Amino acid sequence: MTILSEHVTKVKASEVSVVSAKALELERQGKDIIRLSAGEPDFPTPDHIKMACIKALCDNKTKYPPVIGLPELREAICMKLKRDNALDYSPGQTIVSSGCKQVLYNAMTATLNPGDEVMMVAPYWMSYAGIVELCRGTPVFIPTRQENGFKASAPALEKAITPRTKWLFLNSPGNPSGAVYSAEELRALADVLRRHPQVWILSDDVYEFLVYDGIKFLNLLNIAPDLKDRFLVVNGLSKAYCMTGWRLGYGVGPEELIKAMFKIQSQSTSGATHFCQWAGVTALTGDHSFIPLHNVEYTDRRDLVVAMANQIPGLSCRPPQGAFYCFIACGAYMGKKTPGGAVISTDEELVGYLLNEAGVALIPGTPFGMAPYIRVSFATTKPKIKKAFERIADALGLLR
Repeated sequence: MTILSEHVTKVKASEVSVVSAKALELERQGKDIIRLSAGEPDFPTPDHIKMACIKALCDNKTKYPPVIGLPELREAICMKLKRDNALDYSPGQTIVSSGCKQVLYNAMTATLNPGDEVMMVAPYWMSYAGIVELCRGTPVFIPTRQENGFKASAPALEKAITPRTKWLFLNSPGNPSGAVYSAEELRALADVLRRHPQVWILSDDVYEFLVYDGIKFLNLLNIAPDLKDRFLVVNGLSKAYCMTGWRLGYGVGPEELIKAMFKIQSQSTSGATHFCQWAGVTALTGDHSFIPLHNVEYTDRRDLVVAMANQIPGLSCRPPQGAFYCFIACGAYMGKKTPGGAVISTDEELVGYLLNEAGVALIPGTPFGMAPYIRVSFATTKPKIKKAFERIADALGLLR
């Protein structure tokens, strides 16, 4: 007889964590592994942000912080939203958490009743579904197609909505697809949402600064400000600011929702690390000149991944518009046999084969809600990317 709850047993661990653990074990055995799996920048945290943290430590900012976040950081968040996104919010409409995942979890815990439905665009960030299930909600997936840029259409959104629908998760730029919604596409989605006032919108903007080819990031509220009273902005400092390990995320929305999320956070993790929050103030208000420089490098890396992937027979890669992932179709390899005689029947098995045979860590598409695909992170150096794809080509060439 198990002590575990029924809904917990249905939730899987993050596939990124599983692949990372397998890669680490192979490295411990002495195998050379190239990681194209991690969703974090390889650039270091900028020095001025690190120095702000050091100063906070020297100033003894090591006590319990306010659970809802430092007033100075909440003010900086509002300033950033006004400056970068033309969105007006007050500090009372903000909460700071230990990463974006906690913001998502707090929001879902605060709002979901058993059986409530949450729509997410497939492919979706894998933790969306797990968090919804942990909060006893029901994920509902809106299908997309590679040739349409992995973006949800207005008719598909309309079809997915039911009387039980409570939320739509909108992630632009998207993980794992790199899809970025245009003003016209957002306007069409907003028209649908206006017809269904019971549906709230969660806008995951964590990759907002990582956009390429002159594309402009837009929040849905820039197109449809009338949706603000049922809208939650989720963002953090992990990606553009190279601060994944600092664990700083924030949510911005109606005060009633923020107060409920504060209540949950007060009974779970309490506040995000005190001295890290002071570094967050500097990150949001200080020098941002490093971001476009990083994006130039990311663009070169993206183009290298797309070119090398499309040179391999059986792989198909569409250039992503944002984030730092390529989502590569690999259906041609389903049903093929390895040199040892094993049949590759899923993208998960293909990823396992490439990890063991080629020493390259990738993430399968299945946990993102779309198969058969593989996700490649180009948040690593060009020499490593080149070497990894040479290994991938050799390993795939052995399949029959």
